Amino acid sequence: MAFWLVKSEPDAYSWQTFVRDGRSAWTGIRNAQARINLNTMRLGDGVLFYHSQVGKEVVGTATVVREAYPDPTSEDPRWLAVDLAPGAPLPRPVTLTDIKADPELAEMTLIRHTRLSVSPVTDTQYRRVLQRGGSTESG
Repeated sequence: MAFWLVKSEPDAYSWQTFVRDGRSAWTGIRNAQARINLNTMRLGDGVLFYHSQVGKEVVGTATVVREAYPDPTSEDPRWLAVDLAPGAPLPRPVTLTDIKADPELAEMTLIRHTRLSVSPVTDTQYRRVLQRGGSTESG
């Protein structure tokens, strides 16, 4: 099992909308590195859901429920999408400030490559974010 972080602007697609929908095609990604990450995702992989722009915080977890396929929002077959299903909200959102202040999270791709919308997260980073967010999920 691998772990990932996906970003979404809450004004465009919020955690609440994701939970209401129950499943979502993760489309519209137009960055080559993010595309590679989407193509690497496997069924059952754990995902941290991050509100970007507004809030700048991890607000919940998700799971990959469909592996990479051609993005239906693009005519270019190189662009990919995956399907995600919501997991649990974090009892306490973990802000970007919290992440930057935590030595165990200092090497997160979120910090080093700030514009990347889909990024890998190590097992240790995933569990640490859950811990900081007060989650009892084991990852």
